[in-house]
Amino acid sequence: MRLLIQVVDAGSFTAAARASDMNTGAVSRAVSDLEKRLRTRLLNRSTRRLSLTAAGVRYVERCRAIVTSVDLAEDEASDAHLHPVGTLKVHTYTSIGRRYVLPAIQLYRESYPDVVVQLNCSQQMPDLFDGSCDVAIVAARALPNSDLVGHQIGSTHSVLCASREYLVKRGVPRLPADLRTHDCLTLEVAAPEAGLWVLDGPDGATEVSVNGVLQTNVSELIASGVKRGMGIGILPLFAAVDGLIDGSLVRVLPEFTLQQLNVFAIYPSRHFLDAKIKTWMDCLQSYVPDAIQREEIALLSQENRACAGTA
Repeated sequence: MRLLIQVVDAGSFTAAARASDMNTGAVSRAVSDLEKRLRTRLLNRSTRRLSLTAAGVRYVERCRAIVTSVDLAEDEASDAHLHPVGTLKVHTYTSIGRRYVLPAIQLYRESYPDVVVQLNCSQQMPDLFDGSCDVAIVAARALPNSDLVGHQIGSTHSVLCASREYLVKRGVPRLPADLRTHDCLTLEVAAPEAGLWVLDGPDGATEVSVNGVLQTNVSELIASGVKRGMGIGILPLFAAVDGLIDGSLVRVLPEFTLQQLNVFAIYPSRHFLDAKIKTWMDCLQSYVPDAIQREEIALLSQENRACAGTA
């Protein structure tokens, strides 16, 4: 089962053999023997590539779950629950990874040098039950009910941003209603509907229907579009703060924020939680709230300096 998974993940018998410290023929024979025993072809083989058959897809999915359970059982029988060691597989979004997770990893490894961290950044949420990821860090308004364990490790919000060039060309919005006449770039995670923005201000919530010329689920694309003068964008603070401080982004309607985002760390529900996951969770819960607070203070200081300069 392990060899089959390695072949699938590596994409070839040769790469899997190299990873397993075996020769290619031995790996190929092992998979062939497995197919003979099952009386089912698991892999489609060609000179250029390998692909799973329909039966192979189902079988490998089961194998991953079985192998993960075996690994957990062996960890539990060993001292893995006492001493953080091995590979910690972490998933997050790119902007969160750059802003929060990577600095947290640096701090974590200073305390636990025997742990190697495998960080994967993408917008696609992994299957936390197949063993490909230990902990995922995501931003959302809430988590759906599931068998996953979720811990809120921080809370932030979104802001409206534009480039100076765009505001010179199109004018500066003074009221939420002014957004209706502007090109707007919408981050899907922060807006329940692409054309409807909900702004929280001094007098409560205000709904505005906007001209959404671009909708995407990647905050880096919104930030890039805003910097290119494509319009006014809605960005989580962690994706906007660098640009706001260095001046490549300008905050629009600064007295307003958009819907709150919570930062969650989630992992599969397990009877046994090994030490590297537990200590990593402790590190996140210690680092992320302080990091968010520092961002808010830095942004407030920058805005105060800008106001003083204007005055």
